[in-house]
Amino acid sequence: MCLAVPGKILSKTDASAEVDFGGTRRQIALDLVPAAKKGDYVLVHAGFAIQVLDPDEAKKTLDVFQELYEKGFRP
Repeated sequence: MCLAVPGKILSKTDASAEVDFGGTRRQIALDLVPAAKKGDYVLVHAGFAIQVLDPDEAKKTLDVFQELYEKGFRP
């Protein structure tokens, strides 16, 4: 199963960023969304940001993931 996950950009270099995924930080590539900036929410798949998200949409998605986690779902 493939899954894209929203995360918040904490810091950015030219082509990569450190992103927070609910307390877990990862380095991701920004090649597909070079205009993304610190503070933006991005949708990440396979280590690449594939879309900049509206903050409200990101929160809705994160809330759904949290609800699934609380119900015992583990991918």
